[in-house]
Amino acid sequence: MISVLAQERLLGATLGSLFAGIVVFEQRKSIYKSISDTQPQLSSQFQVGEPIFGKKTRAELAHLWNKGVDQAFGPVIQYLSSRGW
Repeated sequence: MISVLAQERLLGATLGSLFAGIVVFEQRKSIYKSISDTQPQLSSQFQVGEPIFGKKTRAELAHLWNKGVDQAFGPVIQYLSSRGW
């Protein structure tokens, strides 16, 4: 039979978990409500239009990005390759 002390601890843990669950649920509900209230305002502020950069500029940017990544991580890749990775 479970002792009285163990029953009290089990009851306390159960009630504490229940209380924490309710608090978390209410906080999430409040956060989701505040997000959904601001969504129509945000979508009206930002209109989808022409991209800032043209296709050529985006391709050049992608090339420069890849070149920078190669230069930054090239030595690491060479080291790992020499170690058999």
